[in-house]
Amino acid sequence: MLVLDGDTQSSQRDERIYHESLVHPALAATADRRQVLVLGGGEGATLREVLRHPDVARCTMVDIDGLVVDLSKKFLPEWSDGAFEDPRARVIIGDALAFLRDDRDANGAILSDLTEPLEDSPSHPLFNDDVFRMIKARLAPGGIYALQASTASIHNASLHCKMSRALRKHFAFVTSYFTHVPAFDTDWAFLACSDALDVAALDAAAIDAYCAKLRGESAFYDAQTHRRIFALPLYLRRMLA
Repeated sequence: MLVLDGDTQSSQRDERIYHESLVHPALAATADRRQVLVLGGGEGATLREVLRHPDVARCTMVDIDGLVVDLSKKFLPEWSDGAFEDPRARVIIGDALAFLRDDRDANGAILSDLTEPLEDSPSHPLFNDDVFRMIKARLAPGGIYALQASTASIHNASLHCKMSRALRKHFAFVTSYFTHVPAFDTDWAFLACSDALDVAALDAAAIDAYCAKLRGESAFYDAQTHRRIFALPLYLRRMLA
């Protein structure tokens, strides 16, 4: 397991549930997978999932905590599964906010694997209107921004709903989805943001074609799973309204 500041980040037994959920709906939906940007993701598992698709020519991962990256390489090599050594990977140890300010590349998908934007979190400065505008400006036409977005449990979904409302000011489609992650002992939520399409409505045939090209065997995501994770319960739909 990876634990930071007392909070479980991922577990070997079920990390694929989280990482496949974060990565593959966005990559299946984007118009251009050649270039992908990952914010955070120190274990290398998000990078691993992106690089499973042969359409990806380069994936840039920006994480501020070089120690987490180094320790993950040493003690959790299953998480990255060789992704750090893939010639398509560009790993930058640095501030994601500074990177967004300086970089001008267009990405088919931007994936945020940062911690929750709580007030005492180092990720908090990355969740505001100025940053959302920078992220949107660094998406290629038809691009998708996907991010982990706190819990979706009936007793604790307020932060997720707040995140969704904040992003709706910037994207035409901001779609919630979630799944249970056993290591977190709760339902964990994500957001898929786009001006081009509602990722929830992605055609099953398109997902099947995308998944057929993935290298290696998936543990969680396919067209049937896609339908399930985007099917929100009534309580969450009401809270998001």
